[in-house]
Formats: sequence, C-alpha cells, structure tokens
Amino acid sequence: MDIEISVVVPAYNEEENVELCYREIIDALEPLGISYEIIFVDDGSTDLTFKKLQYLSKNDDRLKVIKLRKNFGQSAALRAGLDCATGKNIITMDADLQNDPKDIPKLLEKLQKEDFDVICGWRFDRKDPFLKKLFSKFANKLRKSFTGETIHDSGCTLRAYVKESTESLELYGELHRYIPAMLFWKGYKIGEIKTNHRERKNGRTKYNWKRIIKGFLDLLVVTFWQKYSLRPIHIFGSIGILLSFIGGIISLYMVILRLFHGVGITDRPLFTVSIMSIVIGIQFFTIGILADVLVKIYYSQNGRKNYLVERIIE
Repeated sequence: MDIEISVVVPAYNEEENVELCYREIIDALEPLGISYEIIFVDDGSTDLTFKKLQYLSKNDDRLKVIKLRKNFGQSAALRAGLDCATGKNIITMDADLQNDPKDIPKLLEKLQKEDFDVICGWRFDRKDPFLKKLFSKFANKLRKSFTGETIHDSGCTLRAYVKESTESLELYGELHRYIPAMLFWKGYKIGEIKTNHRERKNGRTKYNWKRIIKGFLDLLVVTFWQKYSLRPIHIFGSIGILLSFIGGIISLYMVILRLFHGVGITDRPLFTVSIMSIVIGIQFFTIGILADVLVKIYYSQNGRKNYLVERIIE
C-alpha cells in the first residue's frame, strides 16, 4: 500500500519526550484515515532515546527508527530521515514536544488544497526565553535581507513538504534553517501558517551561541551558492576586475608623478598598494575561472542538472 504521509522527527537526547511525541503524532494522524509512517532519527543520543524508540517500534510497523553512529547535527539527521521517507507528502518536526502534532492536519490541508510545495510553521506565540526569541528575530531579519524569501519563521522545524521538493536538498551544518530559502530559489511555492508552540518541559535545549555563529556562516554559504553557483566567475571576476582597475589607475597616477614631476615612487606606500591591487585582482579572476571549471565538473557528474522541471505537457 502506498504511504500518503511520512513524519520525520530528528531526536538527540530526548528520552523523556520521544514516547509522548510518538503518541501525539498518532493521535493527530489517525482521524485523517490515511496511510502513514513515522520516522524517528536518533542523532547519536547518549541517553536512552534509542532504546525507547526501539521498544516502541516492536509494536508498530508504521514506526521506523534510524540510529546515526554519532551526533552529526539536525541537518544531517533530517537528511537521513528524508532519504528514508516513502510518503507522497512529508512532515518534519522536532522531538522536544514544543511543536504541536495537532497542527499537522492544518499543514497538510493547506499543502494539498492551495497548490503549495512547502508549508512552513510559524511559531506566532513562541514559548521560549526572551534572549532566544530576540536572537531568532534578528536572525530572521538577517536571513530575509540575504535570501529574499519572506516567511516569518525559518527556524521552525514543523513543515509539510511535497516529497519531490526534498529530493535535491543538500543538508549539512545548520542548513536546515534555510530549507525554505533553498527551495524558494529552486522555484518551489512556499506558504506558511501560524502554529502552536509549547514550552519545553523535559530535557535541555540544544540552542547555544555556537549554533548562532555556525548558522550565520551557513547563511553566507547558502547565499553565495544559490546566487553564484552556476557562474562563480561573475563574482570573483567582478572583484578581480575592480581591484585591477583601481590598482591600474593608482599605478598610472604614480607613473605620471614620476615622469612629469620627478617624484620618487618606489618608496611610497601608494605604489605598493597599486601593485598589490593588480596582483590580488588577477588572483581573484583566476579563482573565478577555476571555480567555473569545478562547477562544470560538478554538474557533469551523475547527471546533475542546473534546472528543475515542474511539469511536461504533451
């Protein structure tokens, strides 16, 4: 029987939450009368998370449990779950019980009835500490300015996807936060709904200052990759031409001073700056050419394409 819905739940040291999370997901899906599977990904937990999931899976064929060898991070755990999912539509959510499974039917309804490819949850009334909410608000504004997508809450893991939209996602680091942006750039239709958010009652949050820094660095990588991955020469070459042009103008000015005014130039810092600008500009241009060659190699392997087809009408 074809699976209609796959629910993917990454979990790291959530021994007190996984069973209740599993029960709540079932309570949300059973009234829909559709076939489903639940996939928990144990991201290298050091507590009893895996044993509890293993016990639950013995009594339910709809529950799959994936155990990663070590803690690879939420992005990698999500990718592992998405790779294993067989449903036509996919729900992702956290295992800490802050996402409310009762919102799943609303996500699915909007996904299926309004012709979206992804529906993102919006934690409109967040039940998190003030400092965490402040950092999140700043991160969302920064993300919008970099990426151009406009959803309110890219940090909310509770989302519904058409399976096709998840197949080409490359997830590592903290890139799970930028899934909507990556899909937006690929041409998928992104929607959102307000969802319930609950206080964490058990376990400890995995959010800290290190994740903030990593998330910002990943934002820079994502932005660069999406805008310039097909033609890196456009950015590296532009920087190279600009630096070389500035260096050339300064050098010309110094030569004029030397020829017509008898001013010595070899011991002047401005002359050194001009030569360095030209050299660095040439290096940037060369890097752009090499990056273009690497992109061509990347897309020539394994039949990769630089486009996605939405539909073909014959």
